[in-house]
Amino acid sequence: MQVILLDKVVNLGTLGEIVKVKDGYARNFLIPTGRARRATAAAKAEFEAKRAELEKAAAAKLAESQAQGEKLAGTTVKLTQKAGVDGRLFGSVTNADVAEELAKLGYKVAKSQIRLPNGPIKTVGDNTVTVALHTDVAVEITVTVYGETA
Repeated sequence: MQVILLDKVVNLGTLGEIVKVKDGYARNFLIPTGRARRATAAAKAEFEAKRAELEKAAAAKLAESQAQGEKLAGTTVKLTQKAGVDGRLFGSVTNADVAEELAKLGYKVAKSQIRLPNGPIKTVGDNTVTVALHTDVAVEITVTVYGETA
C-alpha cells in the first residue's frame, strides 16, 4: 500500500514522502495514529494544498521539543526502591517509574518516550537513560536508584 507521510517516521521517511509499506502497518499503525494517509489522487492534491501548513506545524513541534530537551538535559532523577544487601532491587525500575518521577519534577514526558538501554533497572546506582522527545531530539538523563532495606 502506498501512503503519504504526514509526519517524520523513523526508518521510513519524512513529511510529504510517498512510500510503499505493508498493508497491516499502514492500516494498524500509520493511518490510525495520524502519521500517514492513503496515497490516492485526491489525498495527494489535498496534501499539496496543506503542505506549507503541515511543515510549519512540524517545525513548531520540533522547536518545542528542542526547548524541552535543553531544559531536560543533564537532569538527575532520584528513585528509592526496596533492595537486598547485595544492591539488587526487589522488582525493578521501569520507564513508567521514571516518567512518573519526571512528572513530579515538572516535565511532561510520556513513558513511551523513555528508552532504557538494557531493559528495566534492577540494581542500585546511577544509570543513563535516553528520553526521545521527538524523532530528531533525544536527551540523556541520569537515574539514580537508592536502595531501601526492608
